Amino acid sequence: MTLEYFLVVFAGGLAGGFVNGLTGFGTGITALGIWLAVLSPTVAATLVVVCSLAAQLQTLPKIWSTIEPSRVAPFILPGLIGVPAGTALLAYVDVRSFKFAIGALILAYSLHSLLYRSRAPLSWGGRIADGAIGFGGGVLGGLAGLSGPLPTVWADVRGWSKVQRRSVFQAFNLTIIFAALASHLAAGLMTQELLTAVIAALPGTFLGAWAGVSVYGRVSDKRFKQTVLILLSISGLALVLSNL
Repeated sequence: MTLEYFLVVFAGGLAGGFVNGLTGFGTGITALGIWLAVLSPTVAATLVVVCSLAAQLQTLPKIWSTIEPSRVAPFILPGLIGVPAGTALLAYVDVRSFKFAIGALILAYSLHSLLYRSRAPLSWGGRIADGAIGFGGGVLGGLAGLSGPLPTVWADVRGWSKVQRRSVFQAFNLTIIFAALASHLAAGLMTQELLTAVIAALPGTFLGAWAGVSVYGRVSDKRFKQTVLILLSISGLALVLSNL
């Protein structure tokens, strides 16, 4: 492990951990571009899963008391069902075109929400609609590794507070990440190269997550919403540009 390698992987962990600590998601959006400078795509993708899980578990005690099981539960079980369904679709769907279309929709929605006045919150569908969104997030996670954007957009449509948003993001993402980690283990992706990267990335992830969750406690509802929408915009733009 060279010094340059360590610093790049550490910096990716630090940036990804901070964003995850602040918002409850976003490790991949933030860190992947940094890690790909020194890591292969396969190792970088699995490192996202490991560091996302580490950041989620580290910050979970800080928001544990705010999690409302009745709000989160309709997302989680359908999401877990959706993961293998999405994986099965890989044989039938052009993933590159699919990612481009999803990225364009995410970008359009988040930019519209940032630039125009807030709408009245949507209450239609209740828990059934929440479950459908959870299932869709699971399908997107299994198909293209995109479990987070759909529930994130839905939380904005619902008009939830930052506490409500964060509790849903974190509980849902943590569950899907565990499922993803199991699939990576089953696929034999836990290699010596990955272990080296984990050793370099985790210190940055822990430090970044600690800083991010500290800032989270000081951020207003409005600023939190803006931060999430900006991250969604970046995610959407990255998907569009990487799949042109």
